[in-house]
Amino acid sequence: MKSISIKGSKRESVGKVSTKALRNAGKVPCVLYGGKQALHFSANELAFKKLVYTPNVYTATIELESGEKFNAILQDIQFHPVSDKILHIDFYQLFSDKEVTMNIPVHLIGNAPGVLNGGSLRFPKRKLRVKGLPDNLPDFFNADISTLKIGDKVLIEEIESHGCTFLHPENTVVAQVRMSRNASDDETEEEEGTEEGTEESTEATAAE
Repeated sequence: MKSISIKGSKRESVGKVSTKALRNAGKVPCVLYGGKQALHFSANELAFKKLVYTPNVYTATIELESGEKFNAILQDIQFHPVSDKILHIDFYQLFSDKEVTMNIPVHLIGNAPGVLNGGSLRFPKRKLRVKGLPDNLPDFFNADISTLKIGDKVLIEEIESHGCTFLHPENTVVAQVRMSRNASDDETEEEEGTEEGTEESTEATAAE
C-alpha cells in the first residue's frame, strides 16, 4: 500500500490552551496509538490533504523533527461542524508482524452486458473491511463485472483477498445488475432470435 509522508513535531503540552494555539497557527493536534505509550504531535493541516481528501486509502509515514519515523494508519478524524477544518487526528502505529483492520476501496473492472441491455448496476460495497498484515494490504480490490447479465452478482467470496481476511459474510453482494423498466433479458433476446430464425427457415422451406 502506498504511503504519504507527514512531517510533524512532538507536543510538549496537550492542554486546551496549547491545542487552540496550534489550530490558530494552521496546525492539527494528533495522537499516535499502538506503541508502548501514546505519542502526541502536531503537523501542518496542508500535510493531510492527500491523506484525508481522497477516495483512496494510504498509510502514513510520520516523520518527527527528532528524526523518529513511524508507520501508521489513520484511525479517527474530527472536523469542525461549521468550517469543516480538521480539528484532531488519531493514528495507529503499524508493525510488520501485527494485523490491522482497514476499509479498502473496490474498483470495478469491465462493462456489464446486463447494463448494456438496460439493467441497473448497483455497487453497495465500495469499500471492504479487512484484517491483515501491513505488507499484505492492497491499494484496492478488483471486482470483475464484465460477465454480469441481468440478475447476476459479484459476491465477496469471488474477490481475491491478497492474504487478508474479509470481515464480511462470504455471500455479501459487492456489485450486481438489477432489472429496470427498460431492460431486456439477454437470454430472452437470444431465444427470440432463434425462434425468428426457425420461422424464416420454415417459411423458406414451404415456399420451395
